[in-house]
Amino acid sequence: MAEQLIHPFPPLFDSESRVLILGSFPSVKSREARFFYGHPQNRFWKLIPRLFDAPVPQTIEEKKALILSCHLALWDTIQSCTITGAAWSASSATARSRITSIKNTPIPSPR
Repeated sequence: MAEQLIHPFPPLFDSESRVLILGSFPSVKSREARFFYGHPQNRFWKLIPRLFDAPVPQTIEEKKALILSCHLALWDTIQSCTITGAAWSASSATARSRITSIKNTPIPSPR
């Protein structure tokens, strides 16, 4: 059965973010966790700490702090879509995300 889904959580960024990491749409596990890359087998939360010589975050608050301290931003390109089951092969994008909130955030001058 096809289900119309709306992206369940906001982008993660602040005025210090310099690199935007774009995904597509949250997986079932990410939607359940209400945060990016929520599947326990996803390597994202092991890779980023290795790149930045930081401890692996365990909680969503620690993950947010890690991303922001590394001057990164997270967002997905699809705002809503129709998915049959959990298979991306059976999905169709119906609305793209608008990154206006990120794009219009003032960037501070270099220090």
